Amino acid sequence: MASTFEVQNISFSYEAIPAIRGLTLHIEEGDRIALLGANGSGKSTLLRILDALYFPSSGTVTFKGDALTEKQLQHDEFFLNFRRRVALVFQNPDIQLFNPTVFDEVAYAPLQLQWSKEDVIRRVQETLRVMSISHLKDRSPYRLSVGEKKRVALASVLVLDPEVLLLDEPTATLDPKSQSQVVDLIQQWKGTAKTVITATHQLEIVEDIADRVLVLEAGAVIAEGTPSEILSNTGLLLRANLIHAHRHFHDGIMHSHPHFHGHSPHDHEH
Repeated sequence: MASTFEVQNISFSYEAIPAIRGLTLHIEEGDRIALLGANGSGKSTLLRILDALYFPSSGTVTFKGDALTEKQLQHDEFFLNFRRRVALVFQNPDIQLFNPTVFDEVAYAPLQLQWSKEDVIRRVQETLRVMSISHLKDRSPYRLSVGEKKRVALASVLVLDPEVLLLDEPTATLDPKSQSQVVDLIQQWKGTAKTVITATHQLEIVEDIADRVLVLEAGAVIAEGTPSEILSNTGLLLRANLIHAHRHFHDGIMHSHPHFHGHSPHDHEH
């Protein structure tokens, strides 16, 4: 059986500024992967390449054995099949939301795929319930809080029950309760066939959302391992600018110790 994604030696630049450099990646069905890296490390660009929104200038990307190229995406059958199976949730939900009501937002993708009216209504209602946003169905997405917008954006792709979820900083800017809800949702997919790739710089959620961690720096993978292996490697986290060292004097001697951004890895509500 073909891997979900095979990424071979890809590179990508924004107007001659490299964003991805010679990156190779192997992703199997059911993988839960966290992409760690500071801003500008290439996390968001890699997600867009996996979602076939960007195409590498060199190297190859395949999905289930099929090449992801601009030419391939021009075939309607492949395009609709790929968009049904792979979904990206952007860091900024305002990019993703454009319909007059929350119900319309969640119904948009199924309607584009020409589902029956009955199936659309049933799936939308079910997804709104799962995401705890049924009470928002008649509201305008533009008038929601950031946390509510993120949940609507998630619902708008979860309604299709995609095989692959690409999440770009899904918990950034959320209050603790909303962050916990998103983390709990990702945890529910553990052990299923759903592949979840999450770009984040929030170390406190990594152990809950991933079984495998890739650390990116300047568009390249500089380390790979389990959450415990990566999170215990202070030198690596300092190098990748995911933590910073505090310096202080004690008995006339300069001391330095690492400081994690955010909370501890286990500090979230259940």
